[in-house]
Amino acid sequence: MAWLLLAFAIAAEVIATTALKLSDGLAHLGWSAVVAIGYLISFILLARALKMQLEVGTAYAVWSGAGTAAIALIGAAFLGETLTPLKIGGILLIIGGVIVLNLAGAH
Repeated sequence: MAWLLLAFAIAAEVIATTALKLSDGLAHLGWSAVVAIGYLISFILLARALKMQLEVGTAYAVWSGAGTAAIALIGAAFLGETLTPLKIGGILLIIGGVIVLNLAGAH
C-alpha cells in the first residue's frame, strides 16, 4: 500500500510540475491552483507512504527520480523541449540510481 501511495504522490507531483510550466510564472490563476493542489496532495501522500513503511531515502529517491524522468519526457513530448542523447543518459542514470537505492535497502 505504501508503494501505491508513493506512485500517486509521484503522479500528483508530475501534474503539479507540468502545471507550473503552464501557469506562466503563476500568472494564470487556474494553472496556479493546479500547482498548489498538486504539490499539496503529493506531499500528503508522500508523508503517508513514509509513515507506513518506506525508508525516507529510498522513498524520496523514487519520488524525485521518477518525477524528474517523467517531467523530462513530458517536456519533450508535449512542451517542445529537446531530448538530447545526454539528457537521455541523465534520465537513465537517475533510474539506475533509484534501482541501486532500492536494492541496497532490501533485506
